[in-house]
Amino acid sequence: MSAQVTCSIDGHIATITLRNTERRNALSVQLLHDLSDVLSGLEASPEVRVVVLTGSGRAFCVGADLAAPPEARSLRGDSVAGDTSRLRRACRVVQQFHQMPQVTVAVVNGACAGAGLSLALAADLRVAAESAVFNTAFLSAGLSGDLGGIWFLTRLVGAARARELFLLPGKFDAHRAAELGLVTAVGPDAALDKLTEQLTARLVTSAPVAVRAMKRNLLDATTMPLADYLGPEVDRMVGSFHTEDAREAAAAFLQRREPVFAGR
Repeated sequence: MSAQVTCSIDGHIATITLRNTERRNALSVQLLHDLSDVLSGLEASPEVRVVVLTGSGRAFCVGADLAAPPEARSLRGDSVAGDTSRLRRACRVVQQFHQMPQVTVAVVNGACAGAGLSLALAADLRVAAESAVFNTAFLSAGLSGDLGGIWFLTRLVGAARARELFLLPGKFDAHRAAELGLVTAVGPDAALDKLTEQLTARLVTSAPVAVRAMKRNLLDATTMPLADYLGPEVDRMVGSFHTEDAREAAAAFLQRREPVFAGR
């Protein structure tokens, strides 16, 4: 694992940290490659239930580093074919993060812009420090947008608001992000870790089989017509109903106690 991406696992929670700190965690080709490797290892783990993604230093991720050497960038200007190939690889990393079977949480600890915002939007949930600053940023750089940012934002806040944020780029703070529905919670910088712990604790105590099935339902709901969606939803509902965890949840309710789920 490169120094630009680290991963630690505590119980059922994996925390990935972007550590391209000097470049405010810009998405270099190497960072994206390493991030994909980490995600591949985690998505295959039955023990990991929640994946947290955050940045080191004072930034979550500022997107592409336009001042970086060409070899560090997906878009280099050397050829249309080369730029297209590299950018498609970068997009696959964001898709990989978005479609993980685990619940994903982006912890926005600072600047979050451009493709970095796209990455944060790919998570299931987002929390932010009060000092976090958001910006779609692409149009300010004369660019149309990448890594699915428009796709994600349109589904999060609606088409009209997404148009406003992308066509009229500019900085907005964490509280505005919460008003827009981009983040679930905002907390003081010093309490961001505690806020994250509280959120992830709720997630890991839910029934694991049901959570994974629900995550698949949530993904399908954004892409499938209702008639196609309902069949798999029924299959997953019946599958989760016939688990030990569902029986434990019913027993705990009747006995007025907290359930203890085994993940089966």
